[in-house]
Formats: sequence, C-alpha cells, structure tokens
Amino acid sequence: MSVLTLPDLGEGLQKAEIVSWNVNVGDHVVTNQPLVAVETDKAVVDVPAPHAGTIARLCAEVGDTVAVGAPLVEFEEGEREDTGTVVGKLEEAAPRATPAAATVKPSGQRTAAAVTPRVRALAKALGVDLDTLKGSGPDGAILSRDVEAAAPGVTSTSAQPTAVPSEHPPEKLRGVRLAMAERMARAHQEVVPASIHDDADVHDWPPRTDVTLKLVQAIAHACTVEPALNCWLDMPNETRQLHTHVNLGVAVDTADGLFVPTLRDVAQRDAEDIRQGLDRLKQDVEKRRIPPQELRGQTITLSNFGNIGGRYAELVVVPPQVAIVGAGRVEAAVVAVDGKPAVRNRLPLSLSFDHRACSGAEAARFLAAIIHYLEHPEPGNGDAP
Repeated sequence: MSVLTLPDLGEGLQKAEIVSWNVNVGDHVVTNQPLVAVETDKAVVDVPAPHAGTIARLCAEVGDTVAVGAPLVEFEEGEREDTGTVVGKLEEAAPRATPAAATVKPSGQRTAAAVTPRVRALAKALGVDLDTLKGSGPDGAILSRDVEAAAPGVTSTSAQPTAVPSEHPPEKLRGVRLAMAERMARAHQEVVPASIHDDADVHDWPPRTDVTLKLVQAIAHACTVEPALNCWLDMPNETRQLHTHVNLGVAVDTADGLFVPTLRDVAQRDAEDIRQGLDRLKQDVEKRRIPPQELRGQTITLSNFGNIGGRYAELVVVPPQVAIVGAGRVEAAVVAVDGKPAVRNRLPLSLSFDHRACSGAEAARFLAAIIHYLEHPEPGNGDAP
C-alpha cells in the first residue's frame, strides 16, 4: 500500500483545506492526473497523482484541514503500468466526486463540493444566502471571501423601535491574513531591522515608462554591484548564503491580503520576458491558482506601493531573506540642478535590511546602484515603444 501525503506547498505553509475530490475509491488514475483541489493560505492548488494506480482510500473529506505530510490518498498494492489513459469500466464506477467547479442543481441547491462545511458555517453565521452568490474560486466554487463580501450589516434584533447600528462581528484570521500575521510576527522576533531612504531623479523617463519593470532591472543590477543584500541568513547554523541568481519576490496587493510570488532569475531575462513573467504572476494571483513553486525561493523582494500611495516605508524583511526594496509615489519636487532650482520628477525609494547580515555601507551601496541604474536609462529597458 502506497500513500500520497500533502506535499510542501511553499512559503512555509503548513496546512490546506480540502476543496474537492476529483476521484473516488476504486478509480484508476494515471501519473499527474489531478486527484484533489486544496486551498492553502495562498491559492487553490491541484495535487496530482505521483504515479499510476488504483485508489484504495481517501484519507480526508471536503472541508477538512490537512497538515503538510499528512496522508491524502492510499493506493492499492501493485501499481498498474501507466498507459496514459484511465482504465476500467467507468460506466460501472461510482459517480465521481464533483470538483470545485460544482454546478448548481436545478433546485438551486449547490453540491457539497462547491461549498465546504467551513464556508457553509460562515454563511450561516453572517446570514448570507449561498444560492445568491457567484463564487470566485476554481470554476465558480464559493470561498470564504465571497461570503464575507456579501455579508449584510449587523443590526439589532431587539424589539426597540429603532435599530441601533453595531460594530462588525470579530473576524477570525484565516487563510492569507493568518499566514501574513504569522510571518510578520516571526520577522519581528528574528530580524534586526534597519532602513535607508533616497530619491531617484526620473524626470527624463519617456512617457508610459514601465516603472515596475525598471525597478526589477535596477534591483538585478544592484545585486551584481553589492551581492550582500541578495542573500539568505541562517542564524541557527550561523551561515550566510550569497546567491548568484536573483529570484525576486514581487508583492501583490489583493482584497484577501498580500501575496508574494517569485519572478525567477531576473538578471538573465530581457525586458519583454520579465514583463510577461510579471503579467503571468498577477494573473495567477487574481485567479488564486499560483503554482506552489512560485511561492518559494525568493532571494530579495520588491514592494512597489507607489501606485497606491505613500512615499517612504519601513518595510518588513521576511527571513531567510535579508532585504526588501520599496518604491513610493513619483512626485514633482523642486531640487537644485547645476546650482539652480528646478522642478524634477522624483521616485522615492526605501530599502529595509537585516542588520545581522549586512552593514549600513553595503545597504547604501546597494541603494546607490539602484538609483544610478534608474537615472541612466538604457534603450529597451522598461521604456514604452
């Protein structure tokens, strides 16, 4: 008997909720066939079959929370040869579990697979009619955030003539927000934070310059000038690992909280390839279909919050990384140019770093390298055609 356990899903995630089963006991599956959809703190992920075989037991039910390393599926002894097709008489098999894309029954009742028990309980507590919702999960599955968004305001149910407005009920941290809280608490306990701020003169940038692309390229450049900030720190083993590649974490804001997918090896990619990678990561985040490998391995992070607001920030470094770069809102400012006042567009930059791993001088050189790259644009590097 072989057992498939819940794999490591990246970014230190330790558990996931079963959203839907795509197989039943007795089904024969082939290698890489999706077996179950699970919702982690970051995304809805399909867990595939590691090999061909026949399902002997499903070890969890829809709505259960399963820890990484816990059993998901047991396979019968003696794997069949993987022919690339599902074998057996499917018409005689028990009906398959409806996937997360469960449809609405004619009566208006959704199947259990479309709405997990936890979501049903939340809807009941908040007074939300599930039949009125359009799910934002895989293929229309209703998730907790859909229920929370549809929750009506809470009013008094007493017999008083006028309903008295009340505060929203306490919201239990879960999913992305719980993971974010745990990571920030860990960072606060471990990191010795320090920050440095400066401005880049971007007045000569062409119209419609791709700011995020420019920042990605500038960070990649700075990592070659001062490698100390493209690094992982392991204090329990008293080691520091400098990286020759730049895997850039890109902070993406959503209604559910902060996601940080990874844009890999940016120093070796041209502008078009980087932009396509950024677009793909954004689409994956919006769909909550982020491959687990895209949530791990960041060597340094970028937070481009300027399109929302703010100029400078005391950013949080998440171990084992030692640095994060922030970009604020571009604004015109009066500065001295050749000894005379002039109005120039300025891009405010923040660099937070773990002072255990790098010195203030190393951080200053790193930020200076970013600014030099941004102030000396090269053709094709983030410029609009």
